[in-house]
Amino acid sequence: MRPTLYIVAKAPIMGRAKTRLAADIGPVHAKRIYRSLMAKVLRQVRDPRWDTVLAVTPPHLLGHVPDWEGFSQIPQVSGSLSPRLAALFARKGPTLTIGTDCPQVTSTDIAAAFRGLRSKPYVFGPASDGGFWLMGTQGPLPRGFLENVRWSHDETLSDVKAKTGGHYAELRTLTDVDDLKALRLLRQSARP
Repeated sequence: MRPTLYIVAKAPIMGRAKTRLAADIGPVHAKRIYRSLMAKVLRQVRDPRWDTVLAVTPPHLLGHVPDWEGFSQIPQVSGSLSPRLAALFARKGPTLTIGTDCPQVTSTDIAAAFRGLRSKPYVFGPASDGGFWLMGTQGPLPRGFLENVRWSHDETLSDVKAKTGGHYAELRTLTDVDDLKALRLLRQSARP
């Protein structure tokens, strides 16, 4: 099967995306930053070597968000992050998921992740906050694989890795921009 990259994205609606960042800097600035992050990620990861599909929410905006034009789109299933990711990893073949919070990710990172899946059943891109900016598998995920994961926690990646039996490839550590602390860290790392 053809490699597929799913990008999990929320519509850039004031007060609905980047809520933790909005608590620190306000909803107007958070929306502006989110749109900038999303545009950069979408631009940097698209590549003809794999299919790029946006898994979007809310579903009723499927095909109606200008920021998403030119991309294949599917609706996210409802529920917490566990069932939403499980639905994306239900297919056979090399499958990756990323969000729109990590502007450092490039097509080189995505290519490295797909290469990692040639020798390991799982691949992760660690985030500096203890989570991950990328997860991948040859799919489908075993039933219950994402149960009992502490999401948005400094042990999120550890929780998921523990379910792999140590059989995974790992990419470079990047910064997910979820709050003001992460935004400052990203800006600091971007300085020469």
